[in-house]
Amino acid sequence: MHSVFSYGTLRLPAVQIRLFGRLVDAVEDSLPGFRLGEVLITDPEVIEASGTDRHPLLVRATSADSVAGLCLFLSDDDLAAADDYEVDDYRRVEVALGSGRRAWVYASAREADELVTGPPR
Repeated sequence: MHSVFSYGTLRLPAVQIRLFGRLVDAVEDSLPGFRLGEVLITDPEVIEASGTDRHPLLVRATSADSVAGLCLFLSDDDLAAADDYEVDDYRRVEVALGSGRRAWVYASAREADELVTGPPR
């Protein structure tokens, strides 16, 4: 089982049903040290699944900032489906959530190499 932190469209029931065939188990959590930005999506399948061409994107912020979301619990097949859904603007990296749980998150591909797995400095 994989933990994946979602702050965007993977939280939407319609997206989960389309990608995974069901609603997945999840708990509320947060990602400290980030705020939300936005990215313009051009992939028609992703736009159709989510219903929008504007998707949130994590942006590094201060230690006082935090992004709320859900920690989804995904199987190997579910994780592969999520990887296929996310466009090239995102890259999956491991982070520490507010709860202390370690999880994958789809972060900005531009900033992914600079992300630290612990709290921001």
